[in-house]
Amino acid sequence: MSGWIVLGLIAAVAIFLVTAYNTMVSLRRRADQAFADIDVQLKQRHDLIPNLVETVKGYATQEKETFDAVIQARNGAVAAHGPEAQAKAEQVLNGAVGRLMALAEAYPDLKANTNFLKLQEDLGSVEDKLSAARRFFNNAVGEYNAQIESVPSVFFASKFGFLPRTFFDLGEETRAQTSIAPTVKF
Repeated sequence: MSGWIVLGLIAAVAIFLVTAYNTMVSLRRRADQAFADIDVQLKQRHDLIPNLVETVKGYATQEKETFDAVIQARNGAVAAHGPEAQAKAEQVLNGAVGRLMALAEAYPDLKANTNFLKLQEDLGSVEDKLSAARRFFNNAVGEYNAQIESVPSVFFASKFGFLPRTFFDLGEETRAQTSIAPTVKF
């Protein structure tokens, strides 16, 4: 009789551990998929930026330093891999694109150019999708990290290769810029 009880306890523990392991695998896959969604949006953004630079170049030819900074930042962002490296590269790119957009303010003909307006609209749309993808990724990473840090997973997660993930963080400077409401003038 006691043999059946021990066997039952072993089976219950095994089922519990398999369930916990499968939950961690599922959450890791969800985080991987969420990061892939960020990659797609970043690629679209990176593809738009050279067109935006070329459009602005047609109006502001003397601003070579700004154009070079944007292209260099874009190339750095394209070459970055992993959430931490991409987040840092995107911070640099956000600053460079911000300077490019500020430069456009000095050229009224550029601000009225339909190609520039379309690129600006497309970039805004991609930024919105990218923001949503970042939120989804950070949520998935939060759930994954919580699972591997919870009992009983905390006792065996690292042994099976389940390591904490890093959030896709915009950084303090970018977060401060995105939290400021735009000024509307008539």
